[in-house]
Amino acid sequence: MNNQAGMSLIVKTITRLTVGLIFIYGIYIMLQGHSSPGGGFAGGVIIALSFIHLILAFGRKAVFQKMNEARGLILISSGALAFLLLSTLGFLGIFSKGLMPFSDAAIALLVSSGLFAMFLVLIGLASKEKKQ
Repeated sequence: MNNQAGMSLIVKTITRLTVGLIFIYGIYIMLQGHSSPGGGFAGGVIIALSFIHLILAFGRKAVFQKMNEARGLILISSGALAFLLLSTLGFLGIFSKGLMPFSDAAIALLVSSGLFAMFLVLIGLASKEKKQ
């Protein structure tokens, strides 16, 4: 990633060390949701925060190179479609045992990509206002 954009070297170094831990913690919260507090929504929020952490440390240009609008829409749609499919299977009684971890994963994908996409849109709107 570009060393000129974003925050100082100290912040970037700490981000490199902590962003993976935050991401793993989000996955842990997501996977424990069927038996303890947490689940797909809480895990998805934490996962989105790990990506937002990257933007704050390295700058939006570094993240925009890897994540664009099309990829964001694909992730959001995939999470929504997976949750719809899993909930329909559970509702119809075709497959209901052990469905909760997969449902939590679909919700986490939907929530994390949705929150991250909203953050990217807000960044884009803020930069357009500065240019005007």
